[in-house]
Amino acid sequence: MPKHSKTRIRGLDADDLEWLAANPEPDPDLPPSGDRWSTWDQSTPTERGPKPHPVWLVTELAAVDTELGILKTGKEADVHLLSRAVPDTDRACLLAAKRYRDSEHRLFHRDAGYLEGRAVKESRMNRAMAKRTSFGMRLIASQWAQAEFSALCRLWELGLPVPYPVQIVGTEILQEFIGTSDGFAAPRLANVSEGLESLWEQLVEAMVRLAHEGLAHGDLSAYNLLVRDGRLIIIDLPQIVDVISHPTGPDFLDRDARNVATWFASKGVTAADPDTLATLLRREARLT
Repeated sequence: MPKHSKTRIRGLDADDLEWLAANPEPDPDLPPSGDRWSTWDQSTPTERGPKPHPVWLVTELAAVDTELGILKTGKEADVHLLSRAVPDTDRACLLAAKRYRDSEHRLFHRDAGYLEGRAVKESRMNRAMAKRTSFGMRLIASQWAQAEFSALCRLWELGLPVPYPVQIVGTEILQEFIGTSDGFAAPRLANVSEGLESLWEQLVEAMVRLAHEGLAHGDLSAYNLLVRDGRLIIIDLPQIVDVISHPTGPDFLDRDARNVATWFASKGVTAADPDTLATLLRREARLT
């Protein structure tokens, strides 16, 4: 029996293969443009943001998600800019896609203190997280993503200045993009030098309301506060702490107060005093 030619595969000659390589059939699971179909239908009602959904949010299943670049990289997660739009219409919105890193990357460099009080019911899972196995790391990523999404939903419903939480799919959180309509992100507080007295007052009000709910941001600084049109917006909430149930909850409250008040004081805001703010927050959280 003659050997098959190396240039023929299942009846196709070299010219056929070259044409197929240049004209691949479209993947039926991918949209004709963009990077993926909208993932809106992949989230259950409890994995979507609070109702009523904002009028700007695109929820049509015919929408397409297009990656526009990276907004921020971090040790635990990267934040990407995403456009969600319905082709051939004017229905479009920009979203920030926060994606927690998988077990192949270094992540959660400071998670031990925050994870206290977040133990799950199954001891096998707790052991995996404690030992940082691949399975345990995936559990941690999932736990942190869910914690942040839940915090965003809760704070949004309380009227606190946070991005609107659109949805969560696995370890990806989609949320309102804080920036301009053409994709320029709002500056961090650390890069702002005007209107600081007003921003300080806004921050104190937000922190007092958090404390009243028994919560502390847990890692608050001038780098996870955004400023858009003179308004302060709180971001990065995976480590939000219940100051009542957490073993060292009051310490997180004090640290948040110290971090932000020290920064504002260094910029000349005379009302900013770490001890005064910490005392106010402890009193509001009913810890004194």
